[in-house]
Amino acid sequence: MNDFEREKYSRQILLFGEEGQEKLKNAKVLVAGAGGLGSPISTYLAIAGVGKIILADFDSVDLSNLNRQFLHHEKDIGRAKVESAKEKLLSMNPGIEVETIGEMLTESNIESLIPECDIIVDALDNLETRHLLNRLAVKRRIPLIHGAVTGYDGQVTTIIPGKTPCFYCIFPRISRKEVFPILGTTSGIIGSIQANEAIKFLTGKGKLLESRLLFWNGLSGNFSEISLSKLNNCPVCGYLNESNENK
Repeated sequence: MNDFEREKYSRQILLFGEEGQEKLKNAKVLVAGAGGLGSPISTYLAIAGVGKIILADFDSVDLSNLNRQFLHHEKDIGRAKVESAKEKLLSMNPGIEVETIGEMLTESNIESLIPECDIIVDALDNLETRHLLNRLAVKRRIPLIHGAVTGYDGQVTTIIPGKTPCFYCIFPRISRKEVFPILGTTSGIIGSIQANEAIKFLTGKGKLLESRLLFWNGLSGNFSEISLSKLNNCPVCGYLNESNENK
């Protein structure tokens, strides 16, 4: 680590030392979604010094995005979200690398499109793609940080394949994607928590939201949480549970 980096990240080095900062610098994080959640997640990971951020989003910027997706501006309307986001992130921290995936993730292409990484952060807005991402995370044994928002409310949990319930254990049903109300501050709060979880995991600090689903109620200003359990005979992660028990 050079003197420039020591000064730039000096306040967080006080928290987890130069060793922790080096872990961030050497990390590869996939952020699936470059919208309302993806904006705060990728911004905070970028300015924290995460060495490589992989952004996946097939959508383009729309006027209705701008109340919450602050990586995109009016001049970006019609532009690919991943390219708009990459430009802003590199302007905030030229010392990192940003890779983009501008295709829709499907059952047939997700394996080839998603490169190896240390952790996956779910910034998506539909259950079907979240289940695809969960299956990939379980197969590769990659931690997955789930976050979701609607209106004033949001939720976060950290999934460690083989140790915690997977996304299917928690949300086995798949519903259709629909337009939902959302306030920008809700996305900001939940996305910030997800980025915080990723930083804790990468630096090895703190207690993760493992087997816990954290809820935010923006109207009351309250956080609450529930404990999560693995689904018996889960078709996605059940084989990991069995292999762990037989060790």
